[in-house]
Amino acid sequence: MVEKTYLSYNHVHKLCQRSAEEIKKFKPDLMVAIGGGGFIPARILRTFLKTPGSKNIPIQAIGLSLYEEYVSNAIDPAEGVSQAEEAGVEVIRTQWLDFNTLESHALSLIGKNILVVDEVDDTRTTLHYAISELEKDVKIQAEKLGRGDEVTKFFVFVLHNKDKPKRAQLPEEMMTEGRYIAAETVPDVWIAYPWEATDIDLQTKLAVEQGNI
Repeated sequence: MVEKTYLSYNHVHKLCQRSAEEIKKFKPDLMVAIGGGGFIPARILRTFLKTPGSKNIPIQAIGLSLYEEYVSNAIDPAEGVSQAEEAGVEVIRTQWLDFNTLESHALSLIGKNILVVDEVDDTRTTLHYAISELEKDVKIQAEKLGRGDEVTKFFVFVLHNKDKPKRAQLPEEMMTEGRYIAAETVPDVWIAYPWEATDIDLQTKLAVEQGNI
């Protein structure tokens, strides 16, 4: 039986608020949210990262699909079905950045501090793909525009890092420089986020019963 942890919106909000102070030290210029789990955390984070007199940090979105297989070994009381997500191995790019459009709207990633946001670091496959592909694309764009000497730094924020062996890795310098931030490191459990719920009242009730408020 797969253990399942239910989270409330309040809990997610507090995780973002608590992590924002550490993230502020890196002065992110722009966020890239990985859909769909990174959208809500990124928007909450933006509220806490805003400094008086400054503009809101822009949020761009990319879509990557990894969770595609299901195994029937867990009962979900919130959904009334028996299924658990099993991490896939192939990343499918469903939405990506239009670098030409970003340049024309003064939203270039070149020479910026970019915060990539997702909800969970499970096998690290999705994050590895996102960072490696973004780094590659920014480098190509910078060289094309004659801006190859400008330094672009990527950072990662996730609500949860699952304490388990990873199938892929992030750049070593990112880890050693503290540019990877997880609000919580948790055991390898099935995490039910509130935006996945069809019955938010039951979701919140189960989260409260587990102390995740």
